[in-house]
Amino acid sequence: MHFWVYILASRRKGTLYTGYTDDLVFRIGQHRARTSPGSFTARYDVTQLVWYEPHASRHAAWTRERQIKDWRRAWKLELIESSNPGWRDLYDEVVSLSV
Repeated sequence: MHFWVYILASRRKGTLYTGYTDDLVFRIGQHRARTSPGSFTARYDVTQLVWYEPHASRHAAWTRERQIKDWRRAWKLELIESSNPGWRDLYDEVVSLSV
């Protein structure tokens, strides 16, 4: 089983959200469907998956999420652009990998 750390964006260099989960497709689907209308991602339309990273344990993913949340915004932008310079929405890619 994998655990995932991910970053969502509202648009290129827009509002960012960092989270972690044990089911990336399901969790991103929840964000996109706005299942929690009052949540940060729903309020700011943060639905594009722009970066993700697998981890072997829940604790490792949680630790990495906390680390990234503590980073400066510029560091988060660098992280995203190092693997996704076009800021593509990676959700469809993740869905196709999980099938």
